[in-house]
Amino acid sequence: MSGFTAAIFGCDGLRLSSEEKAFYRDANPFGFILFARNIDTADQVRALTDELRACVGHDAPILIDQEGGRVQRLRAPLATEWTPALDFVQAAGPNAARAMYLRSAITAHELISLGIDSNCAPLVDVASAETHPFLRNRCYGEDPTVVAALGRAVADGHLDAGVLPVVKHIPGHGRATVDSHHNLPHVSAPLSALQSDFAPFRALNDLSMGMTAHLAIEAIDTLPATISPPTMRYIREDIGFDGLIMTDDIGMQALSGTVVDRSIAAIAAGCDVILHCNGPLSERIDVAQAVAKMPARADERAQRVLDTRPRPGALDIPALTAELETLI
Repeated sequence: MSGFTAAIFGCDGLRLSSEEKAFYRDANPFGFILFARNIDTADQVRALTDELRACVGHDAPILIDQEGGRVQRLRAPLATEWTPALDFVQAAGPNAARAMYLRSAITAHELISLGIDSNCAPLVDVASAETHPFLRNRCYGEDPTVVAALGRAVADGHLDAGVLPVVKHIPGHGRATVDSHHNLPHVSAPLSALQSDFAPFRALNDLSMGMTAHLAIEAIDTLPATISPPTMRYIREDIGFDGLIMTDDIGMQALSGTVVDRSIAAIAAGCDVILHCNGPLSERIDVAQAVAKMPARADERAQRVLDTRPRPGALDIPALTAELETLI
């Protein structure tokens, strides 16, 4: 057993406080996630990622949301500024899969150079005309087969550059008509109709990490997927995803109750790791105490993530960039 606390935590600023260092040293979370508040210069980001790993004494995964468009924590000059995924895919036309691979490999190369080795992508939620604007232009398209193929290209681009992809939002967020940062989306479609939403996640169920959707699939359960035992069983048994499952940000208001209550419910439902992105150190301490150490099955999945972490490939980034420019 690794002894990881079942959590991925954010941190307050550009460097760790002495209190944060002491907490992370004692808690030993599985990993960390960075946001714009943690980013200034390349040297500073590398120092912070080194500091985070030194606290826990292992090569902890360090995540970020670097989709492109408005969901992009690293900005120029530290990283390429990308258009939203849906716009990019439409601009690439028949070359979309190759273009998304190139975009992802370039992104991952930029991340790994800063000590960040996991990205919360691909996003394979299937869009529709009704998809809420908070999500729609982050999607890759409306055809589940196309979305799955583009999701695979995104995952492969990250892996070839040495970065772990996190597929999201399982089991599918595309039918959400409200923003789950603020409200709980309810999906009332029958299970037969939802198979198109689930299809890209089935196609990518071999990936080692995934993130839940904070929405209620009423054909399975009235509770949000993140805290729903029947929905989590469906993800494991019917969609067939056996990788490490983290919650979407546990602080989002689609979930009710305290952050500690939500965290306990998510672990009880079958999530392996709580993703705690924002909140004071006192709240992180409370979450760590509530969820405690990973149980054996979750620990096995966490260890598999670490054991299969890709090595950065010898990519010719100028050549990939030049190729991409010819495709768009």
